Amino acid sequence: MTKDKIEKLISQLTLQEKVGMIHGNGFFVTKGVERLGIPPFRTSDGPRGVRKDFENDAWKDIGLSYDYVSYLPCNSALAATWNRALSHTAGKLLGKEARGRGKDMILAPGINIMRTPLCGRSFEYMGEDPYLVSEMVVPLIQGIEENDVAACVKHFAVNNQETRRLDVDVDVSERALREIYLPGFEAAVRRGKVKGVMGAYNKLRGTHCCHHDYLLNEILRKEWGFAGITISDWGGVHDTGEALMNGLDMEMSVTSDFDAYYMAEPLIRMIEDGEVDRKKALAKIDEKVRHILNVMDKLHMLGGDRCAGGYNDYEDKAALRQAARESIVLLKNDRDILPLCRKKMRRLLVVGENANRQHAPGGGSAEIKALYEITPLMGIQMLLGGNTEVVYKPGYYNEDIGNIWADSGDSENGQADSLKQDDGAVQSSPEPAADTVSEERLRRQKEMNERYLQDALEAAKDADAVIFVGGLTHDYDTEGKDRADMKLPYGQDRLITELLKVRPDTVVTLVAGSPVDMSAWLDDVSALVFSWYAGMEGGIALAEVLFGAFNPSGHLPETFPVSEKDCPASAVGEFPGGDKVCYNEDIFVGYRYYDTCDVATAFPFGYGLSYTDFVMTGIRAEVIEDTVESKGVKVSFDISNIGSRAGAQVAQIYVADKYPRVKKAAKELKAFEKIYLEAGETREVTLMLEREAFTYYDEESHSFKVDAGSYMLLLAKNAEEIVDITEIEFEV
Repeated sequence: MTKDKIEKLISQLTLQEKVGMIHGNGFFVTKGVERLGIPPFRTSDGPRGVRKDFENDAWKDIGLSYDYVSYLPCNSALAATWNRALSHTAGKLLGKEARGRGKDMILAPGINIMRTPLCGRSFEYMGEDPYLVSEMVVPLIQGIEENDVAACVKHFAVNNQETRRLDVDVDVSERALREIYLPGFEAAVRRGKVKGVMGAYNKLRGTHCCHHDYLLNEILRKEWGFAGITISDWGGVHDTGEALMNGLDMEMSVTSDFDAYYMAEPLIRMIEDGEVDRKKALAKIDEKVRHILNVMDKLHMLGGDRCAGGYNDYEDKAALRQAARESIVLLKNDRDILPLCRKKMRRLLVVGENANRQHAPGGGSAEIKALYEITPLMGIQMLLGGNTEVVYKPGYYNEDIGNIWADSGDSENGQADSLKQDDGAVQSSPEPAADTVSEERLRRQKEMNERYLQDALEAAKDADAVIFVGGLTHDYDTEGKDRADMKLPYGQDRLITELLKVRPDTVVTLVAGSPVDMSAWLDDVSALVFSWYAGMEGGIALAEVLFGAFNPSGHLPETFPVSEKDCPASAVGEFPGGDKVCYNEDIFVGYRYYDTCDVATAFPFGYGLSYTDFVMTGIRAEVIEDTVESKGVKVSFDISNIGSRAGAQVAQIYVADKYPRVKKAAKELKAFEKIYLEAGETREVTLMLEREAFTYYDEESHSFKVDAGSYMLLLAKNAEEIVDITEIEFEV
């Protein structure tokens, strides 16, 4: 459709029709204009797949079977693959299923920086590093939008905690904002050409992000050239005038009084009562409608041959299994306990509730009505078959003590209820507080934990091998709550410690969306695997890794600190704060802080082991002048698989300013590649560093700049394991 045709459509719309297009007419849909061939605009939550359908005006499952869908690995898992191609594949599948379910916009991906491991929604995001986030989100968006459905990157911006999420005011330096918290969004817009951006609940410097002129107009539209739809988080709008003037296109919320939304009847009354300049107001409304119609046109909603999509295609499940496989991170493998030998396995003990738990239904708006979900226990049994006796013991007692979505007794109303709370008191705790839980329940918890512990220890004595599968659940990794600490709930630390006394070769596997405190037993465990919420094929993927059918290749997208007290947000910043939270750690987020301040970690950013060994050597670099204004650096090195089986290594290039003129991190990730090699294979690898790899944000000039001087290029296996270094002189 031409620009003139869109303008003609706008001219034919009444004010009431236009306003109907810019606010919800249902929980996930806006009004269409049938007389002009403009359809309703339908959205769906989608961090891990297309969410189930609700009734239009009630948070109630429609109760039909057609909304069972594929359950994708969470974004933390996807980031742990460090595989851009897999990110694209996952996006393509997500977009296909969204379109197959009749959606126009999937409310994904989430890319907020993991400022603290305690954030309840960390599992929805892509880690702590802006470069990794940028590289993984662009192909994900491109994959989604190949299916005539809009991606919606979220939450814009600095939405890094759930405590007081509705109104917390974030104070962050302009440099940290530009270097840490915005690059992923900028990449999504400039390179990913994303068609949707969702505003965050929180405030930035006193103004709610969903109607923040600086974020939505100055940065998003003017600087980055965003041409798509800006949409509020559900209930994120608080002022009609600001929503009108400050760049928001579409308001959504969680209440069924749709006409009462800020950009509904109150907007019309504001115009009719003369509270705002009528000409300016009508021009702003036209602008919003224009953005919506342009996106509709690009999605072939206004005519043309639109992609039909599809879902639950079984040929797609192989891609989901591969993503799950590559996300699994091998953290320890002393004495080569892994992989386990299934041919010699006659009796296997599996311990831990997470071995037998499905995670798709939880997490808040990330919940999925999965067609199926293979648990670790099921996956192990599927792989081993009938020649191995698989014995399962829960090991600890979980009475579902913490799920915010069940607090009201009606899980369907959980999302709406979460927006009515004063979030100052929403922080969760790994164990129920004595003053909120009956003495009888506490007694039962203690008694059952002891019984389950002893049962597991006794069974461990006779098993050929023991696999513990624990970690977190969506009682802890969830929207609307932050964790109180990094401790494992339900007495898991004691269980792991006691299992290791009986069986020092116990394989410890953790399922979670964010780091946990392992200090109670980390020195004693020999085999340790981190598995995330890995999707519907996650259980079989984990089994394949444990028994050697697949060589692990996942690498951590975030640092695993020893404890939450070591995290920069807690150590030098503020978390969770009160009405305001100050990001005093500034640019020193994640490994930037641990490296620069020499703080020990449990496992560093980018870490991951394999069943084979890799050697990377011979790093060399050459400055390339593409144009008069732009320079880049070509980096080459050699990598060899010196082990006995095929595998993959993530080669990481960090940049360090040798003589910085301003405060900088010790080093920063600026390039990476996941390289697959056969046993004995050697390959030369070449990566390009663009000029941006050497820039920092200068607050005086309000721009990114490069200082001339010496820069170290560090070839690494992770943020702490540097294997080779070279140096370049960069002239400006």
